[in-house]
Amino acid sequence: MIRFENVTKRYPDGTTAVDDLSFEVAEGELVTLVGPSGCGKTTTMKMVNRLIEPTSGRILVDGEDIASIDPVKLRRRIGYVIQQVGLFPHKSVLENTATVPALLGWKRGKARERAAELLDLVGLDPSVYGDRYPDQLSGGQRQRVGVARALAADPPVLLMDEPFGAVDPVVRERLQSEFLKLQATVRKTVLFVTHDIEEAVRLGDRIAVYGEGRIEQYDTPATVLGAPATPYVADFVGADRGLKRLSVTEIQPADLEQPPTVRLDDPVETAAARMRKEGSRWAVVLDGDGSLHGWITVESLLGKGSTVRDHARRMEAWVPIGATLKQAFSAMLQYDAGWIAVVDGDHFLGVLTPARLHEALRRSIDADAHGADRADVTIESIERAG
Repeated sequence: MIRFENVTKRYPDGTTAVDDLSFEVAEGELVTLVGPSGCGKTTTMKMVNRLIEPTSGRILVDGEDIASIDPVKLRRRIGYVIQQVGLFPHKSVLENTATVPALLGWKRGKARERAAELLDLVGLDPSVYGDRYPDQLSGGQRQRVGVARALAADPPVLLMDEPFGAVDPVVRERLQSEFLKLQATVRKTVLFVTHDIEEAVRLGDRIAVYGEGRIEQYDTPATVLGAPATPYVADFVGADRGLKRLSVTEIQPADLEQPPTVRLDDPVETAAARMRKEGSRWAVVLDGDGSLHGWITVESLLGKGSTVRDHARRMEAWVPIGATLKQAFSAMLQYDAGWIAVVDGDHFLGVLTPARLHEALRRSIDADAHGADRADVTIESIERAG
């Protein structure tokens, strides 16, 4: 969808903002451009909608050289979200959101209908917020309006320049989560500029790590964290990149242990015997169709002549399959748990322990380093390679 071909931007004073840049962004992909201030990431983004003109090279959007497109018409085809939002203070939220469709000649009713749809999509009820003005909104709400406005004309490309940088950390995390859900629905091609590696890792399908005017590494978040291409990248992503990688490594069935399981209606003697046979002091409790119910210890059953149902404890520490290792680790810490259950819907799949979490992380890193599938990597193979 977006292709840079040997693009350079050099200013009259001799400063080179971007030097011989070549990379591609696939349709529907969210690419984060991350790096320190002055590295060229914002210049890169602004050249896509011709707010800045390149000195040399070509930029193509959907196969068309943007140099051949009228800049005003080009910008109306590309959504643009900035940190300061830039809402018109004298226009209502609904009018702000309908700005680009109106400029494109849409009929007023159609433009307002589209604006209301987008406000609802970003979590702002148009019947509540549509007639309000920007100064009546919180910073996070204004940012949502900015995203809705950028999407109003259904542009194929969305440019976002540190859009969540002006809000507090709690609101920022919530906006990031909401935007990921929104992107899963609308699947726009997005260039997202940030200086925060945590944000880049969380949001990006791929990350472009900038040095001075050039890309040092362009790859998936997992690869950038697990196998930095240069010492510069390793230094930029930080010594705690292993911890950061937890947030982009999903739990897979092969990561799980299978503890003893008992059923709600099992007699306590049967349940206790099963746990002793498997050498375990505890078991996961399931209902009749295999759904997770809770857990129980062998000590709690001693001397009791009833069923498991009367003694099972509620399961608080659980995550769905496909959750990240970071989510699993957070749940362990939150509930002070030595393991957490992993489910598919309500169906119990197994448990993740700290040791298995560590193994999953090591396999993920090794798989990326050797271009292998994670399921084919074992701890034994990692140790032999080491």
